[in-house]
Amino acid sequence: MKKLLTLTISMIGAITLFVGVASAHVTVQPQETTQGKYEVFTVRVPSESEDVQTMKVEVKFPEEVNITRFEAKPGWTYEVQKDDTGKITSATWTTEGKGLTASEFVQFNVQGKVADDAEEIVWKAYQTYSDGSVVEWVGAPDADKPASFTAVNPADGSDHGHGGASADSSKDHSAAGDLKNDVEANTATSNVPLYLSIGALIAGLLALVLSLRKRG
Repeated sequence: MKKLLTLTISMIGAITLFVGVASAHVTVQPQETTQGKYEVFTVRVPSESEDVQTMKVEVKFPEEVNITRFEAKPGWTYEVQKDDTGKITSATWTTEGKGLTASEFVQFNVQGKVADDAEEIVWKAYQTYSDGSVVEWVGAPDADKPASFTAVNPADGSDHGHGGASADSSKDHSAAGDLKNDVEANTATSNVPLYLSIGALIAGLLALVLSLRKRG
C-alpha cells in the first residue's frame, strides 16, 4: 500500500509538472487563420518563475498582420509603437499591481486584419520580470524559448473585404461585434491539446492504480 501511495504521488507530481511546462511560454492564439481575415488574437502570458513576478510583456506585430484594436484589461496598461506610416508594430502591457506569480497567467485580446499574401505570422515576445530580467520568446518552434506561430491558410476566393473602403469598414465593424464569440472560441481551441494530454496522463494513473491493487 505504501508503494502504491508513493507511485500515486509521483504521478500527480508529473501531471502538475507537465501542465506547467505545456503552458510556460508566451503564446498567441489562434494557431491558424486565413489570408485577408479580420481576426481576434489572444496573447496568453504565464509567469514561470517562483522567485520573481512578471511585470510587463512586449509583443511585436509583423508585417503579415495589421493590429488596430485592443481590449481593455483591468489592472494593466498598454502602450503601442508605430512606424513612419502609422502602422502599429508592437504593444507593451504593464501591470499596475505586483505582477504575475508562478501560478498565474493573463490574456490580452487584440483585433486586426491578416495580410492578403501572408503565409504565417511570427509573434516575438519579450517578458520582463520584477528583478529586471527579460525572457525573449523569439526562437524557432523547437528552441528553448520559441516565438509563437500562427499558420495562415489561403483565402477561399470570397470577398474578404477586398471591395474597397466600404467593404473594409463593414468587415471591421462585424469583427468588432463578434469579439466576445471569437475570444471564447480561440480560448477553447487553444486548450484542447492540453486537456487531451492531461486526460491521457490521468487515465494512465488510474490504470496503474488498478493494476497495483490487483497484484496486491
